[in-house]
Amino acid sequence: MTSAVGAKSGKPRYLQIADDIEQQIKAGALAPASEVPSETKLMDRYGVSVGTVRKALGVLRTSGLVETHHGKGSFVKSRPPVTRKSSDRFRRSHRKAGKAAYIAETEQAGVTPTVRVLAVGPVEAPAEIAERLGVAEGAKVLARRRLYFSDGTATEKATSYLPWDVARDIPELFEDNPGGGGIYARLEEHGHEFAEYTETVRARLATKQESTALSLSPGSPVIHLTRNAVTETGRVVEVCDTIMAADQFVLDYRIPATD
Repeated sequence: MTSAVGAKSGKPRYLQIADDIEQQIKAGALAPASEVPSETKLMDRYGVSVGTVRKALGVLRTSGLVETHHGKGSFVKSRPPVTRKSSDRFRRSHRKAGKAAYIAETEQAGVTPTVRVLAVGPVEAPAEIAERLGVAEGAKVLARRRLYFSDGTATEKATSYLPWDVARDIPELFEDNPGGGGIYARLEEHGHEFAEYTETVRARLATKQESTALSLSPGSPVIHLTRNAVTETGRVVEVCDTIMAADQFVLDYRIPATD
């Protein structure tokens, strides 16, 4: 049966279909974690080609409303995105309470966080990392690679790099679990008091490797966030590159008005 939805809206047909499915999701007709009707059913319902249906599903994926799993179908997202507040996540109070930034922000969002350490050990600093750390390209640095989960779903992949002369004196940094408060707590305990954190945010499409790591649909957007942790002496003692599933996070920045 052909649906007449959006017949007079003037929008392309795939956008009309995406709007209709979005309204079904918001109204609860399609519940969180429920399966979206198959491509064949949507083709019959709206009287359109498979290409039009796939474009509509692509719009819904980009909007963060559905996720597609190869061979299984498309499903309504089961939870809201985590709000990452730049003015809050690196508070010393969190570290003193034994919580690293990711743990603090996900708990505040009401989801259960877990971390999988992928690798910890020395590597040669790539050119961009070396420049940010103020070391020579190829210099030995400590790399910590992690995969973060919210309610069992991988949401971000991060790699931290630390200058070797700093890391070598802090044995906890070489452990999978560096202890309560994370690596920033260990660095401050060893005299590296932080003055500020600088972040750069870019949006792009996920690579094939990133899509696999984060279980993303092909062509899904990601947030590429780079951060430098700067001490009171002006030295950068850690840089972090983070790839985040764009539909899983809201980035909240507080910017003071100054002269």
